[in-house]
Amino acid sequence: MKRVMLIVSYDGTNYHGWQIQPSAATIEGMLNKAICSLTGEAIQVIGASRTDAGVHALGNVAVFDTESRIPAEKFSYALNQRLPEDIVIQKSLQVFDFFHPRHCDCKKTYEYTIVNRAFPLPEYRNTAYFYYGTLDLKKMQKAAEAFLGEHDFAAFCSAGAQVQSTVRTIYSLEVVKDDIEEKIRIRVQGNGFLYNMVRILVGTLLEVGKGAILPEDVEYIIASCDRAQAGPTAPAKGLRLLQIEYPFALDNCSK
Repeated sequence: MKRVMLIVSYDGTNYHGWQIQPSAATIEGMLNKAICSLTGEAIQVIGASRTDAGVHALGNVAVFDTESRIPAEKFSYALNQRLPEDIVIQKSLQVFDFFHPRHCDCKKTYEYTIVNRAFPLPEYRNTAYFYYGTLDLKKMQKAAEAFLGEHDFAAFCSAGAQVQSTVRTIYSLEVVKDDIEEKIRIRVQGNGFLYNMVRILVGTLLEVGKGAILPEDVEYIIASCDRAQAGPTAPAKGLRLLQIEYPFALDNCSK
């Protein structure tokens, strides 16, 4: 028996999120089906991040246990022959048996894309949020500073989250604009994120950019721990999970 890690990229447009659901196409379900077809085993993957419907990924992480004699590094090639074109395994490798993608210290990086111009760009119709109004980039950048560090982010968590603590740490948060395509990219890295946290964070920064929320008010919104004080939840299609890093390799994994 060996444990195999997969680095998974996908376009989430046609899926009801990561987590398997009855009578609905999901990323987890497609992976399970492909692996079972390849190995002949009843296998269920364990994912690091359960992305929502419509959210995309460049580098989500999943693991599974198998008795197959296929070398771990060859699973990526074999599975890509069985998966649809909007799900691609970027890498596969063997990890320690006790490695669990949700129980290890890690850094997660998300990116949200906003097309901010007079008319939308067709190539980004499924991967970016289109907003034609004026956004004050400098105010959004100023407001982003308040999110840095360790905070109770209860104000940025949707109802229904099943977590023991709403305290999270954000290591970096950048708001930059591409002047040629007129896209704003909001990139955030942290030790973990609450349910819809990144999308609510983006929705709040959008309200700052529109002038509905002052940059200096974001600090008080965080301190309030009141979801009603923060901005709306930004649409899912603009969000992409870029990377999950395990800085201490497998040394901090729970057995």
